[in-house]
Amino acid sequence: MEPSCVQFLENKTVLVTGASGFLAKVFVERVLRLQPNLKRLYLLVRASDNKAAKQRLHNEVFEKDLFRVLRKNVGDERLNALISEKVVPVPGDISLNNMGLSDSNLLQDMMQEIDIIVNSAATTRFDERYDVALGINTLGPLNILNFAKKCVKPQLLLHVSTAYVCGKRSGLILEKPFAMGETLNGKNKVDIDAEMRLVDQKLKQLKKLGYSEEETKQAMKDLGLQRAKLYGWPNTYVFTKAMGEMLLGYCRESMPIVIIRPTIITSTFSDPFPGWVEGIKTIDSVIVSLGKGLLKCFLVDHMAVCDLIPVDMVANAMIVTAAEHSRESGSHTIYHVGSSYRNPVMYKQIYEILNRFFMESPLLGRNGLPIVPNVTILSTMASFRVYTSLRYKLPLQILRLLRLIFPSQLGEKYEVLNRRLNIAMRMVKLYKPYVIFKGMSAKIFDGEGAVP
Repeated sequence: MEPSCVQFLENKTVLVTGASGFLAKVFVERVLRLQPNLKRLYLLVRASDNKAAKQRLHNEVFEKDLFRVLRKNVGDERLNALISEKVVPVPGDISLNNMGLSDSNLLQDMMQEIDIIVNSAATTRFDERYDVALGINTLGPLNILNFAKKCVKPQLLLHVSTAYVCGKRSGLILEKPFAMGETLNGKNKVDIDAEMRLVDQKLKQLKKLGYSEEETKQAMKDLGLQRAKLYGWPNTYVFTKAMGEMLLGYCRESMPIVIIRPTIITSTFSDPFPGWVEGIKTIDSVIVSLGKGLLKCFLVDHMAVCDLIPVDMVANAMIVTAAEHSRESGSHTIYHVGSSYRNPVMYKQIYEILNRFFMESPLLGRNGLPIVPNVTILSTMASFRVYTSLRYKLPLQILRLLRLIFPSQLGEKYEVLNRRLNIAMRMVKLYKPYVIFKGMSAKIFDGEGAVP
C-alpha cells in the first residue's frame, strides 16, 4: 500500500459500523497496525450499553487470532494500551435514528471528532426477514448519512455494499450508481416509502391473525423474497442493499460518498497472514456441505466465473479509496472489488480444487471413517429437475408408502433422503442467480476504476 494512504489515516477519527463483522475486523486490524497514530476509532456494535459493547469487542474482535501479528509486533501490554487509548466502543443500531445512541455526550463527541465514516453493518442472509433487512440494509445507510451530515468535519462516508446488487444481469457489469426507484426488470419504480408501509401493514395483519413468532418470521421472509423478485432481484439481501444505495445517492447532497461493491469475500490472502476466515458465509456453506457429504448434487455452469476476493484486499481497497476521495464535495463514486475482470476463475476450477482437497484431507463422519465427496454437477435446471426426480422424489414417494408398513426399518432412511433433498433444493434456490446465467456465461465486474 502506498505510504500516502497510510499517512492519510494519521490523526484521523474513524467510525466503523458493524465492527464485529468479518470484513470490519480485518479493516480495524489493518488500520491499527498500519497507523498507530490514528487519533480515535469509534466501533459500533449491537449492545445494551457501553460495558456490553466493550465486552463484545473484546471477545469478538480483539481476542481473535486475526490480531496475533499485531500482538506479536507490539506485545500484549502495548496492544491493550493502544486499544484503550484509541478505541471507543459504541453500543448502537443503524436501523434507528442517530444509531439509537442514548448517551448524548458520546453522540456529541462523535459529531465533533469524526472525519471518516465506514458503514459495514449489514444483514447478509439471502432470505432475511423483510422488516429486518429493510431496517439494516436500506434505512441503515440513510440513518448513517443523516448522522454524517450532523458531524462538524466529515470528509467521507464509505459504504460497503455488494457487487451482486446487479441481480441476474450478465456480461460486463459497470460501476454505475442506481437511480432512485430503479428496478432491474424495467417494471414500475420501487417506492421505498411504500415498501416500509407495506411491512408495517403486514406485521399488523399477522398480529391481528394471531400468528406465532415463528410463523411471523417465515411470513416476513416470504414477503421479502416476493418483493425482491417482483422488481427483478433474486433475493431480499441484494434487493435491500440496492435500495440502500439508492437512498445514499439521492439524499447525499454535498456529502462525499464512496460505495464499495465486493464480490464473494473469502479468507485473507496474505495480510496479516494467509488463510484467516471466520464463520460460514455465502460459498462457504456449499463447501462445508460438500466436505460433509451432505451435498449430493448441485446446479452450476462449469464455465461461469466464480468471482472471489480475499478479505484483506477488500480492506486495502477501503483504505485506498478513502484516502483518494475524502473532501471531494458531492462526489458519488462506486468501486467493484473482485477478481473476474483481471483474474477470472471458473467454477470448474473451484470444484476440481475442492474435490482434490477433500480427497487428500477428508472430513471424518460420526463413525470415524473418512467422508468421500460424491457430487453430481448439473448445468441446467432441466437436468437438475430430472436428477432430483429420479434420485430423490420418486424414491421418497415409494419410501413414504413403505414406511407405513415398516416404520421402524424405513423411517430413518426416509428422513436421511428427505434431508438431502431439502439441502440440495435450498442451496440451488439461494445460489442459482450466482451460478447459472442466461446469455453470456459469466458476470464480469468492471474493474477499470479499481484500486490496486
